[in-house]
Amino acid sequence: MTATAPAEHHRPDKSAAADERLLHTSPWKKLLGRPELGSVVGAAAVFVFFSLVADSFLKASSLGTVLYAASTIGIMAVPVALLMIGGEFDLSAGVLVTSSALISSMVSYQMTANVWVGILVSLLVTLAVGVFNGWMLTRTRLPSFIITLGTFLMLTGLNLGFTKLISGTVSTKTIADMEGFSSAKALFASQLGIGDIDLKVTILWWAALVALATWILLRTRFGNWIFAVGGGADAARAVGVPVARTKIGLYMGVAFCAWVSGQHLLFSFDVVQSGEGVGNELIYIIAAVIGGCLITGGYGSAIGSAVGAFIFGMTSKGIVYAEWNPDWFKFFLGAMLLLATLLNAWVRKRAEASK
Repeated sequence: MTATAPAEHHRPDKSAAADERLLHTSPWKKLLGRPELGSVVGAAAVFVFFSLVADSFLKASSLGTVLYAASTIGIMAVPVALLMIGGEFDLSAGVLVTSSALISSMVSYQMTANVWVGILVSLLVTLAVGVFNGWMLTRTRLPSFIITLGTFLMLTGLNLGFTKLISGTVSTKTIADMEGFSSAKALFASQLGIGDIDLKVTILWWAALVALATWILLRTRFGNWIFAVGGGADAARAVGVPVARTKIGLYMGVAFCAWVSGQHLLFSFDVVQSGEGVGNELIYIIAAVIGGCLITGGYGSAIGSAVGAFIFGMTSKGIVYAEWNPDWFKFFLGAMLLLATLLNAWVRKRAEASK
């Protein structure tokens, strides 16, 4: 009994010392540990660059345009980032945006009802696609790349096939004269004037989603589950994390944001082309990766995805304001992806070495 007493007394001291080290982590080490640090540095560099080469880039009106371009990507980049933190991908996210818009438009037009009927049906169907992706992933254990690639191809065919079958063309009929259109447009496609800046409502949607996702990741049990399943699904399952439910929930989050983006697309332009959205899923992933998310999962932040989307908005509009050939846009986007990935890797190594 007396031999074990010193050991038992010593063990809490070591734990207390460890806790004390954690409590006194320097601000510099905390900063290095942030996933979005590399993207913030990159965003600052892009902003300075286009401020120097494009005179109109710093105008107040240009800020609204840049933020709008960023928000159309950022709304989807947020749930895609959470999904990547959870260790999965969704290659159907781009066409799902178009699917949600097509469903709202065609249901409203064919039923000659209030457009909110079509919006509600679209929400239910879009969420069902998200559940399907998550359910198939957890039941089959196939890679999310294969599952969502199949969904991407099916939705692409359905978008075109149903649109031509119902409308006779590759685009939907106008619903601008239907009841409820103006109220739906106010929610999904209106704009606010603040001084000389016109801000689209998508910017507010984007900001709200970033705030909600950040709160989920940092303050809720579900956020802990996301990081756990991304770090290792088997290990997370062993400690009681509901892996299947978490992944299905993440895919439903992608579907919900696809519905929001789809309604914006519909009520901004009144009609929808069935072939839109193809390729956008890669841009969402790029924004998340630039923002600090790891391809392997378990690391990243919603704020980082917002910064990545902002870089996209600055680059896409900065090239226009600089009066360059827009054909170079994809080159700059690819270069930014590589540079941001390398910078994020360097920052992460420095953060690990400083612990």
